[in-house]
Amino acid sequence: MTTRVPTTRRYLMCPPRFFAVDYAINPWMDPTQPVSAERAMTQWRELRDTYRRLGHTVEEIEPQPGLPDMVFAANSGTVIDGRVLGARFRAPQRAAEAEHFRRWFTEHGYRDVVMPTCVNEAEGDFAWTGRMLLAGTGFRTDPAAHAEAQEVLGVPVLSLRLTDPRYYHLDTALFVLSEATDTTPAHIAYYPEAFSAGSRRVLARLFPDAVLATAADAECFGLNGVSDGRNVVLPLEATDLAERLVVRGYEPVLVDISELRKAGGGPKCCTLEIRK
Repeated sequence: MTTRVPTTRRYLMCPPRFFAVDYAINPWMDPTQPVSAERAMTQWRELRDTYRRLGHTVEEIEPQPGLPDMVFAANSGTVIDGRVLGARFRAPQRAAEAEHFRRWFTEHGYRDVVMPTCVNEAEGDFAWTGRMLLAGTGFRTDPAAHAEAQEVLGVPVLSLRLTDPRYYHLDTALFVLSEATDTTPAHIAYYPEAFSAGSRRVLARLFPDAVLATAADAECFGLNGVSDGRNVVLPLEATDLAERLVVRGYEPVLVDISELRKAGGGPKCCTLEIRK
């Protein structure tokens, strides 16, 4: 069994103080079903505190009334080597979030902040492997945003096409378990059926040792996980995936995100990683 080594991470999160499902912009959202902002806040706090117990730093941005999806901070920026590429949302209901996050970065000392010209939903569709940026398209982020990200962030970008509307962001179908180092390749987990045939072939060629998730894993947002290289934060229901990860030397940490999932989000959706 491979020995997995955790690395300390820095995250930006937004409390779901104004959480609601007042509209439907993905297949998981149903405004006719009741949601509890109080329960969402309890689950979010447990997720935040889990990161802190694992030794990570969590910073918080102030939520804004009228922006119930602002809790899904991952969609609002991509940060690599201290460079920040902001977001440009496809849904008008979320458009105002981008400016609040841009302001947070500039107020916290980030000078290299670029706002995109193309629709770009940030870490929702971008996954950093330590060597390249995996970039999703098909439902939200424009294909042209991939070239823009390469130019702004100065890293190679690989485009992947999503084909199942339930997995409308890359982070609902794939996440990085451990980043590449000088001696080891990146390790990922993904749900093959969420991708086009060509993208599946690319992933199989680049990541032959990937953990392949089942439909049950994907449907409970198991691929919306967050890993520090050893500890992997997953939704409570992702038991099949958790078992596979244990065999590969990881330590699954299961959390309840059932209320947040009603808006189509999970652990990663709530978590923007700041890579300095």
